[in-house]
Amino acid sequence: MNPEATASHPVFCTIVPPHVLDKLARLDDPARSQRALSTLEHDALQRTRRRITTVRGLGAPTATPSDKPNRTIYDAKHQETLPGKKVHSEEDKPSKDASVNRAHAGLGATFELYLKVYGRHSIDDSGLPLNATVHYGENYDNAFWDGQRMVFGDGDNDLFLDFTIPVDVIGHELTHGVTQHTANLDYFGQSGALNESMSDVFGSLIKQYALGQNTSQADWLIGAGLLGPNVTGEALRSMKAPGTAYDDDVLGKDPQPATMDDYVKTSRDNGGVHINSGIPNHAFYLLATALGGNAWERAGHIWYATLTGGELDKDAQFADFARLTVASARTLYGEGDALQALLKAWSQVGVPAT
Repeated sequence: MNPEATASHPVFCTIVPPHVLDKLARLDDPARSQRALSTLEHDALQRTRRRITTVRGLGAPTATPSDKPNRTIYDAKHQETLPGKKVHSEEDKPSKDASVNRAHAGLGATFELYLKVYGRHSIDDSGLPLNATVHYGENYDNAFWDGQRMVFGDGDNDLFLDFTIPVDVIGHELTHGVTQHTANLDYFGQSGALNESMSDVFGSLIKQYALGQNTSQADWLIGAGLLGPNVTGEALRSMKAPGTAYDDDVLGKDPQPATMDDYVKTSRDNGGVHINSGIPNHAFYLLATALGGNAWERAGHIWYATLTGGELDKDAQFADFARLTVASARTLYGEGDALQALLKAWSQVGVPAT
C-alpha cells in the first residue's frame, strides 16, 4: 500500500451506526435523547481530532514483527481525554476491572486469528502495539477505532451494555486498522460499505475462531450481547439474515438489505456504509456455509487475499470486489467447489462477479 494513502483520507469508525443514534436523539424520552446526543457529540469531536491528527501526521510507533501481541489498556475514567491512564500492560496479571480484562482478551483474540490463520503480525503486519481505552465518556453508547487505538464506552445499561463484552466488536474495530493499512477503502458509498463489511466479516471470524465454532455452530451475529435489557433484538447486525438483528420500538428496525434488490440509496451514514454492508456480509455467509467447516479457512482466505493483495482500489464498488474475490479463489483453490460456491453467493445477492 502507498504509505501516504492513510494520510490522504482519515477514517473514524464506530460500531453503532449514526442512523441509530440519530433516531434515539429524536425521542421524546429526555434521558435517552440526551444520551444519544451526547454520544453523537463525542463522535463528532473525535472525528475532528482524527482529521487534525491525520493532517499533522501520525507518529509511527516502534514495532517489530513478533509472534506475541503487545497490548496496553488505558482507563479514561469517564472523561473524554485519550488515551487516559495506563492501567494494564502485556505481562500484568488480570485486573480487578472486567472491562480491562475483556479489552485485553479481545485484542489478543484478534492478534491470534490474524497471526495463526493469515500470518499477519498485528494490524499493520509489522507488530504494531495494540492499545485500547476503556470507560470512555459518561454513558457513552459506542466503541470506535480512531486510527491509533480502540476506545470503548460503558454503554448506558438501558439500550446498550459495556462495549467490551462482544469480542466481535473488538475484532470489528481493529479490522478497520487492517483495512487502513492495506486497501484503505474510502469510507463512503459502496467502498465504505465494503470497509464496514470487512470489519464485520473478520470480527465474526475472530469470534468463531476464539470459540472454536464451525459455520453451522456460529450465530453470524455482530454485537450479540451488546443490546441492553430494554431492547427487542439479538444484536446490531446479522450476516445470516440482514435486516433481522433487531426490531424495537425505540431503536427501530434493522435497515440492512441482504441483496442488491433492496440496496438503500441515502446521503446519511456516509452513503449507508453501515446499512448496505449487509449485502457483502450476506455473500460471505452464503459462501462460508456452502463450503462448511471453519469459515476462517477457505472463505476467510479468499476475503483476506482480496483485501491485502494490492489490487483492491480504495474506491472499489461491490462488483469490483466480487470480481477480485473470484480471482483470489482461482489462485488459491482452482476451479473447484470454492469457486463455484463463491460465484453462486455473489449471484444470490445480486452482485455481478464476472
